[in-house]
Amino acid sequence: MSKVKRLIDSYGRFIALPWRDDAAAAQRVVFCVYPETEELRLRANLGEFELVTRQNDHEWLAFDLTDTFALWMAEQKYAKGYFRSPAKLATVIHRYLDWLEARFTAELSAQGVGDNHVVTLYGVGSLFGLLKVKEVVDRLAPRVSGRLAVLFPGSFENNNYRLLDGYDGWNYLATPITADGAR
Repeated sequence: MSKVKRLIDSYGRFIALPWRDDAAAAQRVVFCVYPETEELRLRANLGEFELVTRQNDHEWLAFDLTDTFALWMAEQKYAKGYFRSPAKLATVIHRYLDWLEARFTAELSAQGVGDNHVVTLYGVGSLFGLLKVKEVVDRLAPRVSGRLAVLFPGSFENNNYRLLDGYDGWNYLATPITADGAR
């Protein structure tokens, strides 16, 4: 069985557990960790995550981060200047995070997301070099009253997450789920 299929099985076992109503936002976050080499296979099987979620009587919403930077950049008045001198982007990248949060919040509102929803972030690898995943999760998690599932291409070892195995790891309170099960 492939790592992605095993990850989906582990996710299904975890999502079937009863949900606590009094969990803090950071405790409602689930990181589904998989090797970055499995990205295409995971995307091809994204519907399996939805199916497992719905089979466990929860609602589902997927939010794709893949193209969000390009969409944000296209709206910037000085986009051409940022391409000519990328170092200037560092002074305004926080606006991308603000824009991302606003877009995410609008999507949740438009879809009527409630306490029984699993909101899944995917395309997280596209944040590499722009924003830290921890910053994004810290901003978005409080907006989700159900569960926030982050499909995370990287690794989880010794309570540290590493995006694309490129950054120094960081510790986060979320529940990690791997192909070997929830930890």
